[in-house]
Amino acid sequence: MPQLLRSQWIPVGLIVLAVVVDLTTPHDVTSAPLLIAAPVAAAPLLGVRGIIGVGITAMIVHAVLAKVDGTFGWRAGVANQITLAAVTALAVLIHRTLRRQDARARRAQQVAAVAQRAVLPRPPSRLGNLQVDARYVPAESEALIGGDLYIVQSTPYGIRVMVGDVRGKGLGAVSAVSADLGAFRYAADEAEDLPRLVNRLERALLREGDRRGGQQQAEGFTTALIAEFSTDLETVRLINRGHPPPVLIDARGRATLLATSEEAPPLGMSDLGAWTAPVDSFAFPAGSTLLCYTDGVTESRDAAGRFYDPVTRLPLVLGRRLRSVGHLAPGQILDLLIHDVRRHAGGRPQDDQAMLALHRARDGRAPAPPDGPAPAASSAEQSAPGA
Repeated sequence: MPQLLRSQWIPVGLIVLAVVVDLTTPHDVTSAPLLIAAPVAAAPLLGVRGIIGVGITAMIVHAVLAKVDGTFGWRAGVANQITLAAVTALAVLIHRTLRRQDARARRAQQVAAVAQRAVLPRPPSRLGNLQVDARYVPAESEALIGGDLYIVQSTPYGIRVMVGDVRGKGLGAVSAVSADLGAFRYAADEAEDLPRLVNRLERALLREGDRRGGQQQAEGFTTALIAEFSTDLETVRLINRGHPPPVLIDARGRATLLATSEEAPPLGMSDLGAWTAPVDSFAFPAGSTLLCYTDGVTESRDAAGRFYDPVTRLPLVLGRRLRSVGHLAPGQILDLLIHDVRRHAGGRPQDDQAMLALHRARDGRAPAPPDGPAPAASSAEQSAPGA
């Protein structure tokens, strides 16, 4: 807002500059072009009355300066006055056109926001002792939703989570996101364990690809991280299907990458072969936060082409804030991550970024922070597509 207020003084600045130029240069040098530019500059910055006011002021200033220089004649005076009046009228038309376009853009963004809430609703802020928050940062500010997704669901088998990224962009990707979320909502409540959950997701995505046909059938896939918390929240179990591994942040802000013991391809590719994906179990101490994200975070590059490394950067970012406030809510962690990724990439996001933070509260107690996160050994459970 302060920057916008400063911008509104640009037309006045042009008029003042025109006066200075006219008074400090020979009489045969005219500042009329600067005065003519003033109402044009006012078109996107001021209202109709402001534009007309700038135009009239420019005409008065031009008349006074021409009178002082003795150049107020038909060629140098009246012609410029007519030009100023015409440009002022044109600036009003430009302003009204911009207002109509802005109104259409706002309506489109409102529709997109409604669609985003319908397709990718905000997860519940709390499930038992688990605090949850999410962020979605589109690469294009006009596109509020793309192919990244997240979902948190309380099921008869514990709290289950999926963070994913579908192939492609645009409306096709949004449609695929909707299909993925629908398949997860059903499978998460029905599957007794993570391998069965992943298998049902796999079959659902293959059926969806068959219905759509074309490129979606041949090349459609979804990278996905599926997590399940034990009922006491002491353990988090993970299956990773071609997705960036999550980070476990302890109460002191230290970060540990929860890399799975075996890599597996994305969902929707079982037609090309059968793979096993282990279920890896990790300790989830009280006061810890599980941070999940899509590759828009880890593939953000700086000017030297280096990828963003959350394990290296997050302790630096979070440690400073933790030393000053003592505790960070999940949403605060995500906001700090967004800011740091943007700073690393030098501004605008290079790809869509979906982020999910799940924090295990301390049951109202405030014990000393743990010495460090301790990932548990990988379990022997296996997931085979199509089982």
